[in-house]
Amino acid sequence: MAMTPRFTRFALALPALATLAAIVALTLWWARGPDQELKLRVPGTDQPPGAEGAAAMNPILSGKLVQGDGQPSSLPGAWPQFRGPNRDGISPEATALVRSWEAGGPRELWSVDLGEGYAGPAVLDGRVYVMDYDREKKQSALRCFSLADGRELWRYAYPLALKRNHGMTRTTPAIAAKRVVAMDSKCNVLCLDAASGEFRWGLNLVREYLATVPPWYTGQCPLIDGHAVVLAPGGRDALLLAVDLDTGKPLWQTPNPRGWKMTHSSVMPMEFAGRRLYVYCGSGGVVGVSAENGAILWDTTEWKISIATVPSPLVLDGGRIFLSGGYNAGSLMLQLKEDGGKLVPQTLFKLAPEVFGATQQTPVFRDGHIFGTRADGQFVCLDPSGKVAWSSGAGTQFGLGSFTLAGGLAFALNDSGRLSLFEASTSRFAPLAQAQVLKGRESWAPMALAGGRLLARDLTRMVCLDVAAR
Repeated sequence: MAMTPRFTRFALALPALATLAAIVALTLWWARGPDQELKLRVPGTDQPPGAEGAAAMNPILSGKLVQGDGQPSSLPGAWPQFRGPNRDGISPEATALVRSWEAGGPRELWSVDLGEGYAGPAVLDGRVYVMDYDREKKQSALRCFSLADGRELWRYAYPLALKRNHGMTRTTPAIAAKRVVAMDSKCNVLCLDAASGEFRWGLNLVREYLATVPPWYTGQCPLIDGHAVVLAPGGRDALLLAVDLDTGKPLWQTPNPRGWKMTHSSVMPMEFAGRRLYVYCGSGGVVGVSAENGAILWDTTEWKISIATVPSPLVLDGGRIFLSGGYNAGSLMLQLKEDGGKLVPQTLFKLAPEVFGATQQTPVFRDGHIFGTRADGQFVCLDPSGKVAWSSGAGTQFGLGSFTLAGGLAFALNDSGRLSLFEASTSRFAPLAQAQVLKGRESWAPMALAGGRLLARDLTRMVCLDVAAR
């Protein structure tokens, strides 16, 4: 096809026009001045303003599943969440437990070394789950061990920058419906397949719900209730939150009109007046929300601790809620009442800290009485009116150590890892045995009891003890 003279002249002029355009563009660029610095383009940085990669927004998403050589056991028993199957600190199992042991204490079945922390174990289907932190690698991890021998089945590890702050971990996982859910020290929530450890979903409560990490890192333990995972972000628009167990998608969230922030306390379920609700101690008070839609059913500012709220609400029968704390907070008993279809909290009594105030461990309610360790380290039993039924005495102190009740017995650790066994009596302190089962310090992590095996830890080591009767 022949070109016309006009088209020929235009084609010949193209190089000159291109050169002229380049000179103009270069002149304009140069005129912008030296403040427009050239930057090397790095893969992954060419995102819109304010956008970040998914892994940066939630470090859990960049985690890796590392397989171990352990095998799940067929041993019976379950302690599937913080404070056991019923979240009350009591084992409901019928396994007969030992009432005494020789000077060496209960037989140690196995032990594992852990990073510094107070994260408690959860047990289900012959597996033990615990949150851990590797300071050298700067990695947080949910680890799974065999209940039979303590060998590791797998771990899901991901990068997380933490500084030593009275231990690095504090939470206990929750297991249900073939899923395990855990929260790390900086409010990241992860859900894995309970058997394989494969990732299912994750949340970053700080970025997604504007949570504030508590001063001594996250101490809140997730609650699985049916198909819902219940959390308390204490965010601007989400005091509490429920997400779907399978997907992590929001089911409801509770408004936060008072601007309460997250504490170290955990959410507790409660039944009252034909309703199911969740009770939580926020930074400014206590709230009860509907399990159906998260609506606030009641709240009160009568209970708050200025330094750190650590123990969780203790739900008693008859609509009563016992609240306790350290730092001279003492204790308070609430009573829920119905008034025109609304729930109203009333204060029944308050206790001075020298009568009872739990600094760290949530008390246990059994046989109409409250059992727990008060701030002076003594183990105490209170009657329903708040009167001291008995105390262990100044010569038998437990510090901030953890405890659990089972089969009419109480297992209690002191700070240094001495385990005491005594009757869970409502009339007297009746010690049965004691032994040094841990050789470290700060044995503060919640214990777990499953199938006659007691799991306890100090700052850096977890042991499995045989406490079943022979």
